[in-house]
Amino acid sequence: MEQVEATPAVEETPASEQEESSQEITEQLFIVPDATAGESADAKLKAVLEAVIYVTDEPLTLAQITSALQQPVEVIRRLLDELTADYAKEDRGLTVREVAGGFKMATKPEHHESIRAFVKNLKPPLKLSLPALETLAVIAYKQPITAPEIMDIRGVQGAGVLKTLLDRKLIATAGRKQVVGKPILYKTTKEFLIQFGLKDVSELPTLKEFEELGRLALSEPEAVATPAPEPERDPSPDSFPVEEPSPEPTPVHEPDPIEEPGPAEDPQEHPVEG
Repeated sequence: MEQVEATPAVEETPASEQEESSQEITEQLFIVPDATAGESADAKLKAVLEAVIYVTDEPLTLAQITSALQQPVEVIRRLLDELTADYAKEDRGLTVREVAGGFKMATKPEHHESIRAFVKNLKPPLKLSLPALETLAVIAYKQPITAPEIMDIRGVQGAGVLKTLLDRKLIATAGRKQVVGKPILYKTTKEFLIQFGLKDVSELPTLKEFEELGRLALSEPEAVATPAPEPERDPSPDSFPVEEPSPEPTPVHEPDPIEEPGPAEDPQEHPVEG
């Protein structure tokens, strides 16, 4: 009996479908990616990022920006670096800096004197008294710290100064210390970092740096101060010089003149009466 091999049936594809499939493959092979589209998207996103930083008074954190713009962290970070580099050029008057854990637009330090001369009458500057500055420095370096501990360091009471710093929002309460009486603890705030242009408190000068500056100041030769002329005053009676009496000159005695003897008198010319 003769065996016949079974051959699977091959479905024939219509010629029109084969042509369409071949054309799709050819189009896919010759597609050139549009590089300008990605650059345009980055430029638009960077412009939005610049506007967002400009309109906000508070420093924006990376998390806030990525959440608001709904973009990946690495993209926002890359665009922030590009934006910071753009503003670092000499022909730009502003800069984008990382302040207090966020990003903020501000004027460049080298232009501060010119800008201060322009706006000094537009906005009252932040002025603190010497006791307030001393208290703020103690809190910044020793935080969190209690009011009695501040008093021990400064040696004076400072309740009024603490209230001033609280009103200015430069310090805030940080709970209570777990000791007898449970005094309130104080710490610096985000406003403190903004006012002094600090990224965080680690940018504060160290105490060793202050000591070194003090040693340098002491080692410098002191300038010889020219004493100011004393004002003329009327001499007091006691200040008149006492003149000692000059010794009287020794009288010079001239020798008595020698009288020459005259002629002898005759005794009879002068009779003696009895």
